[in-house]
Amino acid sequence: MARQQAPPWVHAAFLLFLLSLSGAIEIPMDPSIQNELTQPPTITKQSVKDHIVDPRDNILIECEAKGNPAPSFHWTRNSRFFNIAKDPRVSMRRRSGTLVIDFRSGGRPEEYEGEYQCFARNKFGTALSNRIRLQVSKSPLWPKENLDPVVVQEGAPLTLQCNPPPGLPSPVIFWMSSSMEPITQDKRVSQGHNGDLYFSNVMQQDMQTDYSCNARFHFTHTIQQKNPFTLKVLTNHPYNDSSLRNHPDMYSARGVAERTPSFMYPQGTSSSQMVLRGMDLLLECIASGVPTPDIAWYKKGGDLPSDKAKFENFNKALRITNVSEEDSGEYFCLASNKMGSIRHTISVRVKAAPYWLDEPKNLILAPGEDGRLVCRANGNPKPTVQWMVNGEPLQSAPPNPNREVAGDTIIFRDTQISSRAVYQCNTSNEHGYLLANAFVSVLDVPPRMLSPRNQLIRVILYNRTRLDCPFFGSPIPTLRWFKNGQGSNLDGGNYHVYENGSLEIKMIRKEDQGIYTCVATNILGKAENQVRLEVKDPTRIFRMPEDQVAKRGTTVQLECRVKHDPSLKLTVSWLKDDEPLYIGNRMKKEDDSLTIFGVAERDQGSYTCVASTELDQDLAKAHLTVLADQATPTNRLAALPKGRPDRPRDLELTDLAERSVRLTWIPGDDNNSPITDYVVQFEEDQFQPGVWHDHSKFPGSVNSAVLQLSPYVNYQFRVIAVNEVGSSHPSLPSERYRTSGAPPESNPGDVKGEGTRKNNMEITWTPMNATSAFGPNLRYIVKWRRRETRDTWNNVTVWGSRYVVGQTPVYVPYEIRVQAENDFGKGPEPDTVIGYSGEDYPRAAPTEVKIRVMNSTAISLQWNRVYSDTVQGQLREYRAYYWRESSLLKNLWVSQKRQQASFSSDRNRGVVSRLFPYSNYKLEMVVVNGRGDGPRSETKEFTTPEGVPSAPRRFRVRQPNLETINLEWDHPEHPNGILTGYILKYVAFNGTKVGKQMVENFSPNQTKFSMQRADPVSRYRFTLSARTQVGSGEAVTEESPAPPNEAYTNNHTDIATQGWFIGLMCAIALLVLILLIVCFIKRSRGGKYPVREKKDVPLGPEDPKEEDGSFDYSDEDNKPLQGSQTSLDGTIKQQESDDSLVDYGEGGEGQFNEDGSFIGQYTVKKDKEETEGNESSEATSPVNAIYSLA
Repeated sequence: MARQQAPPWVHAAFLLFLLSLSGAIEIPMDPSIQNELTQPPTITKQSVKDHIVDPRDNILIECEAKGNPAPSFHWTRNSRFFNIAKDPRVSMRRRSGTLVIDFRSGGRPEEYEGEYQCFARNKFGTALSNRIRLQVSKSPLWPKENLDPVVVQEGAPLTLQCNPPPGLPSPVIFWMSSSMEPITQDKRVSQGHNGDLYFSNVMQQDMQTDYSCNARFHFTHTIQQKNPFTLKVLTNHPYNDSSLRNHPDMYSARGVAERTPSFMYPQGTSSSQMVLRGMDLLLECIASGVPTPDIAWYKKGGDLPSDKAKFENFNKALRITNVSEEDSGEYFCLASNKMGSIRHTISVRVKAAPYWLDEPKNLILAPGEDGRLVCRANGNPKPTVQWMVNGEPLQSAPPNPNREVAGDTIIFRDTQISSRAVYQCNTSNEHGYLLANAFVSVLDVPPRMLSPRNQLIRVILYNRTRLDCPFFGSPIPTLRWFKNGQGSNLDGGNYHVYENGSLEIKMIRKEDQGIYTCVATNILGKAENQVRLEVKDPTRIFRMPEDQVAKRGTTVQLECRVKHDPSLKLTVSWLKDDEPLYIGNRMKKEDDSLTIFGVAERDQGSYTCVASTELDQDLAKAHLTVLADQATPTNRLAALPKGRPDRPRDLELTDLAERSVRLTWIPGDDNNSPITDYVVQFEEDQFQPGVWHDHSKFPGSVNSAVLQLSPYVNYQFRVIAVNEVGSSHPSLPSERYRTSGAPPESNPGDVKGEGTRKNNMEITWTPMNATSAFGPNLRYIVKWRRRETRDTWNNVTVWGSRYVVGQTPVYVPYEIRVQAENDFGKGPEPDTVIGYSGEDYPRAAPTEVKIRVMNSTAISLQWNRVYSDTVQGQLREYRAYYWRESSLLKNLWVSQKRQQASFSSDRNRGVVSRLFPYSNYKLEMVVVNGRGDGPRSETKEFTTPEGVPSAPRRFRVRQPNLETINLEWDHPEHPNGILTGYILKYVAFNGTKVGKQMVENFSPNQTKFSMQRADPVSRYRFTLSARTQVGSGEAVTEESPAPPNEAYTNNHTDIATQGWFIGLMCAIALLVLILLIVCFIKRSRGGKYPVREKKDVPLGPEDPKEEDGSFDYSDEDNKPLQGSQTSLDGTIKQQESDDSLVDYGEGGEGQFNEDGSFIGQYTVKKDKEETEGNESSEATSPVNAIYSLA
């Protein structure tokens, strides 16, 4: 539900409440008061300190202020008065101090560059703007230059310098080709932060484009392009074979020598960088090398801030956002490839321009009041503070006996009307400045009411409400509330008055209805306002809808009868499955029920009745189950659905006694499931009104029970019936019954005494509830005394659940008692509990700390315990802080992060493990109590001996061909000593067959090994470990890749050994031999073969095949044989062999099909038709030859 906009006087009241705590006065937002009260000027809007403008536009320097009377404005330029009237181009906006410099009639914007400051003045003071530095944007042209081609050897590093013209602000740099194609950047080729383009190593493909640096200027939105660089790459491999780009060893394939990394930017091994607090720190390392190096970033003595650090430009840049002082320190980048690694250390210093710790705020006081202006700022270096009044140094201002300057604070005592002024605090160091205005205004205003008069507030019975009475006055008025114009001030008990003037009534009763008057008074007069409060009865559903089971097609009625306050408008609506219900033509909604005619399956679900008025609402939910049509069962009772019981009704209280009452009720329908239990609940209206608690539980066979009660509780009861399906809705509440009061019979529990500071003890307990209070005005008598001295008891009465004892010695035991009391008397004598005052840091450190090195990763410690009086608290543990100072290996960087080991307070010896071997360590011990660590012991140094190394890193197995396997690895991350070599164990295996294990020993500098395979099928399993003089370390295992033809070889071998495969091959060979013989016989017969022309009559079945030696074939279904062609008239033309194409190839209609065979009828010359028409024609193809033999 949307929140309504609060009226302005509510905001004013809240602001007044906050400021009244500090003794100052805040002028409300009410326009009528704002316009009436005088006020010194306040700057509301101004341009930024560094104001860069577009030279093509008019210049605008903003300065706006408010005050009463309205302030006037004037400007200084370069600390001298700026006479606007003498320059026709300069004007000032009406009712504003904003300067407008117009260049439509000519002029150069550069002539107006300088430092401007705005002054806003009225008769009560002068406010100042920041010093605004005006600069005109510049986008100079790139100098013309002719660039010779850059000649570079392939694999060498290269830097293409951009050197953009100095623009204001600095331009955005990017690289493109002269054809405006972007330059692809990656780990090898990338642009640095300075705009230069760096090649870690040049490859031949880099010649395929030229390189042009582009500068985009912010204000003019123009892009200027530098003349392009052309590369000429000298190479040992003149062919730019693109397939080599993805070669696993691209450089060696192109004949490029591999090189260790070296830094292109920055130069050398170390550098320094300064950054301001709150800015972004950008560290950059660009390295050359073959292969292209990888860049990694570290911080000495700690980790990179993961929440602020991010890597850019392919890990070549580290950006830390919003830098703070803890980000200072030494960072280093590590550039590495397989040839080696180098690092560059960057020392980062974080400085800070001034930033506010306590910015001065406007101070509004009444005559004779005291106040102060505080101006606290921090920075690095520490900023200086200068006070000014009305724009002039405070030292040169007229003396004011009511004003005292104490460094960063001005104190005002017994202020008068003449003390009004605007004070400026200017705090600065070499990195910048802060300027703040704060005025001192002295007002004498009689009380005024800020809210509308005679408001009407309507609330629901038993609710909590707040009556607002915002007011204003100077001096701050005191406020009192009265009811019905008589009686004493309302505060305490059921009422609470807030300092902003609001009256809270904790629980509304009928007798709280009436007219409430708030009266604000100060020495200048008084003002009052009235609020009329009306108490309304709550909206309650007294007959709720009940769960129902209905057959499809029947009619269902859900009841919802509501009781509400007759003066409020009631609205009853229905929800289905928590969504608004659409009332269709099958439904009828009345004031007290919902009827559904012809129930269908889609009507099943939960129905909620919502009864609401403009002040409150009540809900009741029921579930409707729809059954499909079924045959009538023989056992009627078994077919009836079971449901939750109906609620009990007609509750009655009898046998009223001081501590008991009899409750009787009438059970509701059990809905075919017997009632097993009744749960009786109660509600009381004093401590938790409206909250129901379980009182007792009774069997389902009873409907009357005697309830045991506590004194001074205004009881109301209800009953819930339970069966195996679930619980009924609660019954309607019974009438109320208040028991008489009595002294408490118990005391609060969980009493504790613990110090929250070194000089106090906080006593806490669990407060008693309504049924154990036994009377009105429940309170607690808290007693305490020192346990050792047995002094007299200190005591105090508390209405809450805690009390803080102040000015206690450090960690001493106290005896504590907490006793309950009400208006009828005190509770029983309480038990005594031992508590302790606050702890302070321990004063002593463990002494005689002795260290014994046990092995390369563990030491044993022994120390003397401290005296108990130096612990100043509960001794929690002894703690050892240790850190790795350095490694005994040269040039090995180590983390100096502090680690800790804890030992219980009753011990004076222990073991510190998980140390790094072959390292120098330092160790300190402290005592730890509940407050923290004590002083550190003398720093001890120890050295761990050599250990076994960690596993070699990046163990790689490559197989360039079927004969060779190459192994490569990197040195262990933790050598843990001086490496003496590597041990390689390998074994050949093929499936489950495993060969003999072989062992190779390598020198400590060797990181490669090549071996020849014994056979092309077996694979190898390699196990590599490094060793020191102590022994071999952790091993790493890799396997050679499977040969690419292994699967094929196995499959081929399986098929070739099968009998059916051998038989098939023999049959194919025999058939080929037969065909070759037939072809040889037919070819030896020779002759010409006439072909029947289209006009000839096809041979009939009766034509003898032997007459002319020709042969036609068709199957009995008259389908053409495969390899035949069908003519347009449906006859089948047998495809001929190619042995006579020389003779018949001159015909114009002959053509070849897709597989190269000749199709169509042969066409011959006229003379051949006449002379050779009677010659025989026979097919010589293998197929036709077979048919001829048949």
